[in-house]
Amino acid sequence: MSIRHGLLALLDQGPRYGYQLRTEFESRTGSAWPLNVGQVYTTLSRLERDGLVEPSGEDDEGHVFYAVTEQGRQELRSWFDTPVDRRSPPRDELAIKLAMAVTVPGVDATAVLQAQRGHTMTALQALTRLKARALAAVERPGAAGPDLAWLLVLDQQVFQAEAELNWLNNCETRLIRHAARPARETAVREGERER
Repeated sequence: MSIRHGLLALLDQGPRYGYQLRTEFESRTGSAWPLNVGQVYTTLSRLERDGLVEPSGEDDEGHVFYAVTEQGRQELRSWFDTPVDRRSPPRDELAIKLAMAVTVPGVDATAVLQAQRGHTMTALQALTRLKARALAAVERPGAAGPDLAWLLVLDQQVFQAEAELNWLNNCETRLIRHAARPARETAVREGERER
């Protein structure tokens, strides 16, 4: 997830200070990826160091506002224009856990898989309920852009959970076939001996 580019997108709409950026980022993503304000200010410092944002005054309470620079706008446009690279997917904890479960003696990989399936199914049901509410909000007259943004994030999470369930089913099928393989190999060997 690119917090850096998300903050640039918000600053492209006008100067803001850190807490405002945090609140707007979470609002537009439905709090799917919560940020702490320290993370926002660390990112703002890096953006400033890289010439993508600059301080733009402060309010009566001492909040420093940041504004996007022209270089920052170019970076943002490049981000929007460039597809997300899928050749180097992020590390997936579940895939790593299952890979370890099938290779570490004494771990019941099927139990790990079934526990995850139950958890993912529960999450999918909760996401489906949230999506129904988000759909209702988007269809209201005068619905705001953040409502649509939240619905898009929910759609992605629903599809991801559904894909995870499909993958877990596939993993279970592979585990069953793998467990049955020694029995098949023994039966073939015994059949060859009988000839």
